[in-house]
This record gives sequence, C-alpha cells and structure tokens, in this order.
Amino acid sequence: MSGVARRTVVAAAGGAGLAAALAACGSGADDKNTAPEGTVLARTGDIPVGGGKILADKGLVITQPKAGEFKAFSSKCTHAGCAVSSVKDGAIVCPCHQSHFDISDGSVKSGPAPSPLPPEPIQVVGEEISPG
Repeated sequence: MSGVARRTVVAAAGGAGLAAALAACGSGADDKNTAPEGTVLARTGDIPVGGGKILADKGLVITQPKAGEFKAFSSKCTHAGCAVSSVKDGAIVCPCHQSHFDISDGSVKSGPAPSPLPPEPIQVVGEEISPG
C-alpha cells in the first residue's frame, strides 16, 4: 500500500471513530429541557420584592416588581452607556447623570436617558432564574 493510500485509510478510520463518539454524546430520551449547569443567574430569594439585583458581570439587572414577578433589563444606561449602580424605591438608578428607570418595565422615570432599558429574556424555574 502506498503512503497516500495508508493515510487515507487511517483518516477514514479516525473519522468513523469520531462520528461514533459524537453520536454517543447526542441527545437521548432521558435528556431534560433544562439550562446547562452553571447558567443560573440568580435565585428568586436573592431578588427583593420592589427591588432588584445588578449582575454587572452579565450586563443585567433583575427586578421583582411584585411578589413572584421577575423582569430583567440591560444594565447599560441608554443615555451615556454607564452601568446602572443601584435599585431603590422602585427604580433602577444610573450614577452618571441620575437617570431612573422603572423596575417593572424599564421605562424612564426621570432623565436624561432618552429611552427605556432594553428588556432581556429570562426564565424562572422553581427558585432559579436563568437566561431565557
């Protein structure tokens, strides 16, 4: 057998082995419809009713306007792009120019921000809040 033919056979055998290994990792009947481990953003108990929690590393703020109702928004202010710094008195507050956003819908309560904080999809399953 020539060197080229031998390489072709070895490559084909390696490809078949890789395909078999990947097939073994495929979705099976016992897979659950859950977010991958490590994607939980927060626990419901971490988010106070009438308040919220800023997840600076994720660029999110999660709020709980009413008991059991959770919302998420971008934590980037729509005025100058600063990161919001606190949630108090029903408002998400930007420290740069004191824009305030409503915790229930992200709308501007007081400017200079020109538009609401963009909503971000989340899902709540049990006590875990994950990306939606």
